[in-house]
Amino acid sequence: MLPSTLKAIAHIRPYRIEAQETMILALPIVVTQLAHISLGFVDTVMVGRLGPVALAGVALGNTVFFNTLIFCMGILMAVGPMVSQAFGAGDDESIGRSVRQGLWLAACLSILAFLFIYNGEYILRWLGQTEVNVANAAGYMRAIAWGILPFLGLVALRSFAEAVSRPKAVTAIVIIGVGINIFLNWVLMYGKLGFPAMGLVGTGWASTGVYTFNFLLMLLYVLKQKAFAEYHIFSKLSRPDPQYFRDLFRIGWPIGTSMGIEMSLFMLTVIMMGWLGTTELAAHQVAVQCAAFTFMVPLGIGMASSVRVGQALGKNDPVGARRAGFTGVGISTLFMMFSAVLFLVMPRGIVSLYLDLNEPSNALVVEMAVNLLFFAAIFQVVDGIQVTMMGALRGMKDTYQPMVLSVLSYWGVGLVSGYLLAFHFGYNEVGLWWGLVLGLASAAVLLTRRFHYLSK
Repeated sequence: MLPSTLKAIAHIRPYRIEAQETMILALPIVVTQLAHISLGFVDTVMVGRLGPVALAGVALGNTVFFNTLIFCMGILMAVGPMVSQAFGAGDDESIGRSVRQGLWLAACLSILAFLFIYNGEYILRWLGQTEVNVANAAGYMRAIAWGILPFLGLVALRSFAEAVSRPKAVTAIVIIGVGINIFLNWVLMYGKLGFPAMGLVGTGWASTGVYTFNFLLMLLYVLKQKAFAEYHIFSKLSRPDPQYFRDLFRIGWPIGTSMGIEMSLFMLTVIMMGWLGTTELAAHQVAVQCAAFTFMVPLGIGMASSVRVGQALGKNDPVGARRAGFTGVGISTLFMMFSAVLFLVMPRGIVSLYLDLNEPSNALVVEMAVNLLFFAAIFQVVDGIQVTMMGALRGMKDTYQPMVLSVLSYWGVGLVSGYLLAFHFGYNEVGLWWGLVLGLASAAVLLTRRFHYLSK
């Protein structure tokens, strides 16, 4: 065999090994993410049977809830890089301290998030939404707000488990939760087993029940695992550690802000869809749920890349960290290209999962949703790249500069261009989706350049 061929094989082999290690870690995380988004998918499908007005209400309520949750979740995701780097360095004491402060931070964030979501109707009214849609969303938000604390507690414990390469239990717990969510929706939404039919409010209470169940089961798992005993997570939980609490928040708040800014692009797009009308809002909810579902795969790969990069840096292996980041983005790109093709070749089949295609009252929503799936296909690839690069940078504890790049991309490019195209150039819902495409593409380019620069 030629020396040049042997050299090429030697160069490729570490990437192949990294791809295998990344996929071993990423697969359960991806399944966990898909299970999480399945809760919203199930809610949308079951609420869709109540009609477009109910679907528009859950779109608004879920937007306020989910965007608040994403911001808080992003802050708590600082537990991941802190634990993964400590795990790579074999520092058990730092692992336990990071998880403990993550739980304290979850409790503090829950109070603020609860107050915001519980009173979310005032925000929707201020943003110009119709009284019918606000009324539908309000009951849903007041019910699901009680699930904030257990959800954020789960995020802190989940970040710990994944950072020490033990993600499978989280996956099993969340999958069980999906089944419970379907059952509780059926009982509370439609009034089964002696319960009154609660509609959207029942959906909110079902989600709260599932979040509580998931957290308690995860708590039990961490308590019972002998391998975790050396970290002394709960034996020293009695009071906050000011230094670690500050470190965790210093790394976490830019992550939460970055994720919040990205989600705010989608949230404000929902709000602007509401200005256009109920039909546009319902169609957008269907299309964006489809995009959100496929997005969970690169998001999970990005979380795995964050762990792999962090563990490599903990072992003082910067070459391995660079390889981990670019391997993750390659895997994400391949998957999102595949999902883009599905959106292009079978849009009506996908929309039929949410709406009855044979129902005449759904005709306008169906056609509009099919049209929007074309734009969802366009931004699939860039969306996968930007979220994976964000995860790789998070593994390096580089969080502030990516936050600045997020502001430029999502607000400076995406939000501004979407508003102008929709309301000044007359492209309506199509213009808003072009804004999403441009904002995500900008983030993909800027974050990739940032990782390339830092990992050289």
